[in-house]
Amino acid sequence: MPVLPSWLTEPLWDQFAALLPSRPVFDPAHPLGCHRRRISDRTVFGKLLQALRFGCSYQAIADATCSATTIRARRDEWIRLGIFAQLKQIALDAYDRIVGLVLDQIAIDGTITKAPGGGEAAGRSPVDRGKQGMKRSGMTDGYGIPLGRILAGANRHDSPLLAPTLDLLEELGPLPDEITVHLDAGYDSTTTRTLLNERGLHGQIARKGIKAPIQATQRWHIERTHAWQNAFHRLTRCYERRATVIDAFFDLADTVITLRSLIRRAWATHRWDTRPQRRR
Repeated sequence: MPVLPSWLTEPLWDQFAALLPSRPVFDPAHPLGCHRRRISDRTVFGKLLQALRFGCSYQAIADATCSATTIRARRDEWIRLGIFAQLKQIALDAYDRIVGLVLDQIAIDGTITKAPGGGEAAGRSPVDRGKQGMKRSGMTDGYGIPLGRILAGANRHDSPLLAPTLDLLEELGPLPDEITVHLDAGYDSTTTRTLLNERGLHGQIARKGIKAPIQATQRWHIERTHAWQNAFHRLTRCYERRATVIDAFFDLADTVITLRSLIRRAWATHRWDTRPQRRR
């Protein structure tokens, strides 16, 4: 059973491979002038997709083609080179160019997931009997395309994470003159409204104590994106301890989500050689 369908993994790998530096098949620094053949980047990339999708350990997916040590070493190398962040940005730019990001409507919300291994982005979870958990404050456009996230311990409130999450807008380039930020009742405070006014943003904030269906606003897009991200078990139950590694897996997951949405929405308006036979 493939981790992801080929119509999704092949263009993903093609762009990822274009960002990788060239490496010799054999190590030229070996004293005898020979060495074991370097494990192909394509093999390691497939292993990382397995870890992301199924949440299994590196030892569980290691086999004769690639060891767990190689997976970790190549992962850290790609993180140092910023490959995952570049891949996510390229996917966003492609989506914006072909479909168009809805940046005048922004949705922000936090969600808590498990972090049994603890680490830099973990804290006592208030919804899981004080076990280690992680909170992410995510931001999406008006359709639900993930624009970025801030990682924190599960014991952090959503409201203090709003400012650093909004700072991610600066990385998106030119923005519309008027932007509406959709928030749930957890952000219903004078502090939040003051923060939005200082940044020239409009707030659509649910009121505390007033029950209303989530469909009444455009906040449901962020809820759907959280569900998309939680389909990657590496993010739902995170054993990684370093925030840089967690961010790398999030960037890879966000790239998959963006590319999948791009193919789905462009299916009816564009034609290309590897276009799926039917809309996915």
